[in-house]
Formats: sequence, C-alpha cells, structure tokens
Amino acid sequence: MRPPPPPPRLLLPLLLWLSGCGAAAPPADSLSQLPAPRNLKVYLYNTQQALSWEPVTLSNDLRPVVYQVQHQYNPSSNWYDVNKENSKVDCTNIIVPKCVFSTNNLSEGFPPSFNISLRVQAKLAGLVSDWVTAPWFQHYRNATIGPPENVWVTPEEGSFNIKFSSPFDVPASEAYFLYYVYYWEKGGIQQVTRPYRSNFITLNNLKPLRAYCFQVKAELFWISGKISRPGHLSDISCSETTAGASAKLQQVILIAVGTFLLLSVVVGTCLFLVRKYRGLVKYWFQSPPRIPAQLEEYLKDPDQPILDALDNDSSPKDDAWDSVSIVLSPENEGEDVLQSTVNQSTGPSQQPVEGGLQASEPTDVTVRT
Repeated sequence: MRPPPPPPRLLLPLLLWLSGCGAAAPPADSLSQLPAPRNLKVYLYNTQQALSWEPVTLSNDLRPVVYQVQHQYNPSSNWYDVNKENSKVDCTNIIVPKCVFSTNNLSEGFPPSFNISLRVQAKLAGLVSDWVTAPWFQHYRNATIGPPENVWVTPEEGSFNIKFSSPFDVPASEAYFLYYVYYWEKGGIQQVTRPYRSNFITLNNLKPLRAYCFQVKAELFWISGKISRPGHLSDISCSETTAGASAKLQQVILIAVGTFLLLSVVVGTCLFLVRKYRGLVKYWFQSPPRIPAQLEEYLKDPDQPILDALDNDSSPKDDAWDSVSIVLSPENEGEDVLQSTVNQSTGPSQQPVEGGLQASEPTDVTVRT
C-alpha cells in the first residue's frame, strides 16, 4: 500500500499557522494534577503502626485536600485500599496527613511478620496527585522496642526481687522477649545480668543495708527471621537492701556500745567541769543568805521592843551544870590531890586538904557548860 500524496505547497504554511494558534490558547485553569505528598514516614513503636506525610497546600485554592492510602503485601503486585473492608481503619478520604493502623494490639494492624508497602495520593475535586510509596517494613524487623513497664522492686536480705511486664504481648510461636537488668551500688560500677526470659528476676549476693540503683531492658527476638531488636532502658529506680539476723545483731551491739561510750564521755566531761569550776558551781547552786525573821521585823519597824523580847526569851535552863567525879586508884594513895570546885557564881577557891583523900571516896568536880 502506497503512502498518501504530499499536500500542496500553499496549504502547508496555513496548516502550520492554524496548529500554532491552537496550542497557544490553553484554558486559564488548566492544572493537570496536584502536587504529590512528600516526606512519608512509617512510625513503628511497640504495637503502634502509623504513616504520616507533609500536607499538600495550594495557593490559589482554599478547598481542603483529601488523601487516600493503600497497602500491599509483598511480593504481591496488588494494592488494596485501607478501608473498613480490608482493615479495621478507614484512610480512603481523610483530611489529616496521617493514617493510624494500630495502637494497643498488633492484631489491629498489619501482621508483624509480613512485608508491607504503603502509598498515599492527594485528591481535590477531580484533580489527583501521583502515588508516593513509602519504604517497605516488617514490624518485628523495624519496630522500636520500648522499656518494660510496671517495674516492682522488693528488697530482701542482701538481694532484690524485681518484677515487671513486657513492653507488649507477642505470640509465643513467632517471637519472645529477653530481659536484662543493669544495676550498680550508688557511686559504684554498673553491672548487667545474663538474659532472662522470665519477667521475675532476683539479684543475689548484694551487700546488706546498701542502696542500689537499676534499670531493666527488653530485647525482642524474632524466631523465623532470626532477628533481635534491642529495646530502651527503663527509668532508674533505687532501693536499699535489708539486713540479716547477724547484721541486725551487729547493728544492735554497735548502737549499744556507741551509746555507752557517748554517755561515758558526757559524764566524764561533766565531772571534770564540776571539779575544775567547783567554786563557780557552788556559787550558782548555793541559796543566798537570809536575814533572821526577828531582825527582818526589827528592820521594818525599829520601834518594836524586839531586843528586850530576845533577852527575856533566854531561860536559866540554858545554864546547865555537869558533875565530873575523879576516882583515885590505890597506887596514888598517899599523894595529895587538889580538889577544885567551880560554882555557878564566882565560887570560892579551894584549899588543899591535909591528909589526902581516901581511895574509895570519889571526888566530884562540877563543870558549867
């Protein structure tokens, strides 16, 4: 089949001019498509799964832009809308630039062992943007593991019992957690335990009556993928170990000895000060001298005959006499003895008696007291 003949030379310039005029007159609002969303981010933390992006804005249109999210199970090539039919959330025509797939349970979102791809598209009336695809992910491979929760500590004699809960629940056939305890004595060197699969750990061989601080960390191990994901450390907690029976006895003995020594020092110091400052202490504690009551009354009223009353109060009974007998032994017979008698008044002087005294006769001497 032969090709068609060429057009006449006069018609060719006319056709070119007409075609140029048609191309130069596009419609005034000819916006072929919307800008595509940018900076897609997949958020995976414990059981949370979410996709976020930067919103699309138009300077000449104030109508809200809506977004549609689709997912794909690799290696399949089919894309599915994220709606109530295919999942438990609806992200077909949303205004916010974020789609949350799960929050508190892995069963709410995508299977944690599946390879998932996500893409998003912007829409405004009859205009649409290109699809933008986020990097694929697997939850067990890419999730951020948080610290263990609800950490409880029970101090014992030289040990700690630590109990906590896992960051989130995982099927035992797919994955499990390993736990580590980082502990140190205050001001000491940090140590770490071996991995435990139990959420109840006992720290032994610790010093009694010492303060220790510790943190707990969980590590997720994916069985089929043979991949581990270390988690974050929990907040620092501190507690003090208790004392055993021997330590308590030693503590009681030390307290008793210390108390005795302290009392001894106090008593010894007091005695030393009392002896050194005896006069000052006596001055402080001695009662001041007091004037007799009769003199105090006389000083108040000198006209009263206080002195005469005092003279009249003196009784003859106060002048007492004692009798003293002097007995001479036979050895002193023949010797002259001078007997003197003292009378109540002036009393006469006694003269020696001739011939001496008989041995059996006592001599009385009266003495005034």
